[in-house]
Amino acid sequence: MMKSVFLQIAALSLPSIACGQNSTTEEWIELFNGENLDNWVVKFTGQELGTNYRETFRVENSLLTVSYENWNDFDGEFGHLFYDQVFSHYLLRVEYRFIGEQVSNGPGWAYRNNGLMLHSQNPAGMSLDQEFPVSIEVQLLGGNGTDLRTTANVCTPGTNMVMNGELITRHCTNSNSDTFHGDEWVTVEMEIHGSDSLIHRINGQEVFSLEDIQLDEQDFDAQALLTRGAPLMLKEGYVALQAESHPTEFRKIELLPLKTD
Repeated sequence: MMKSVFLQIAALSLPSIACGQNSTTEEWIELFNGENLDNWVVKFTGQELGTNYRETFRVENSLLTVSYENWNDFDGEFGHLFYDQVFSHYLLRVEYRFIGEQVSNGPGWAYRNNGLMLHSQNPAGMSLDQEFPVSIEVQLLGGNGTDLRTTANVCTPGTNMVMNGELITRHCTNSNSDTFHGDEWVTVEMEIHGSDSLIHRINGQEVFSLEDIQLDEQDFDAQALLTRGAPLMLKEGYVALQAESHPTEFRKIELLPLKTD
């Protein structure tokens, strides 16, 4: 894993190496190679960068797995796995499913809950006890077998967004997706154009869209970024997966850089 890459730029604004910027390629990039966690780095709440706490993130049977096999209970140790490159304009396609049982003492809201953090801050700039990176989160949720529960919602740790011309400052907003009970595989695709727009699709169907992704000037962690010179509008960042107390499997994580004018 590429811990040193993050450390070298921890105190800087994000570098202008986003693949969507003036890109000439139209080939999908396999962020997960099916074999190991090369090019990914871990950050857990309360742990130093690069510590894969209790071997939670692992590759099993060619699947990138969030495993709680080594956990007896959960005490707020939220985890994130970051790809080591900044992106701005792209399609991100992920196939995921929830498996098994939530670890003991996991939050009720985290039952069958994971997420994809887009335009994330550099994990090396997170504080030791920070729970979530400043980012725009595509919230992945599974059903309980009975109740309706949408997926590909959006949550906003340290960020705000605009919908239908209105600045949205609440933390989470639901999509209009179906509910996916059980352990079936679900394909989610995000189309993101810098800070301008983000569209969520589930199994090819659009379920959510937003505009004007920006830092939340009222948020403590976002304020730290702004103080270090980050622009208000959030046009680029890292991609990360979550570990929030429920086992999850990913069998495909691929990204297509998009050309810009």
